[in-house]
Parts: sequence; C-alpha cells; structure tokens
Amino acid sequence: MRIPRDLGGDELVGQLRKYGYVATRQTGSHIRLTTQQGGEHHITIPRHNPLRIGTLNSILKDVAEHLAMSRDELATSLFGK
Repeated sequence: MRIPRDLGGDELVGQLRKYGYVATRQTGSHIRLTTQQGGEHHITIPRHNPLRIGTLNSILKDVAEHLAMSRDELATSLFGK
C-alpha cells in the first residue's frame, strides 16, 4: 500500500494508539512513544507536518518489525480503507 504523503506527526501518534503506543515524553518537537505489546518498544516521532516520506517509512518499518508484520500490512491497518 502507498503511504500517505500528507501525514503529520500528531496524526501518526494517534494512529499508533491502536497498537498500544502511548506518549511517554516530549522533548521539543519530538514525541517518544512506548508500547508494552509484544515486549517493550520505543519510537520517536517528530511533530512535523507533514512528515518526510523517508522518516515515515523508517518509523513504519521499525514498528512493523517489532509487531512481526510487514510494513505494507501495518500501513494498510493504519491508513487503509
């Protein structure tokens, strides 16, 4: 699935709540999310609007790897119809 080109950091944080990610801290324009689902995992999301495609792709790959799914499966569950 093609990832959205106009997704902001705050929107991504909201979407990742589906997988148990919660904001644990914020430093400047970066939000640190943590989940206990499948073991502890941390990810840092910039609050930029929109996120750069490479940054978004990297975040999705990291989360998908932790959840033992492909990036496309994760993108479909987060942004699919």
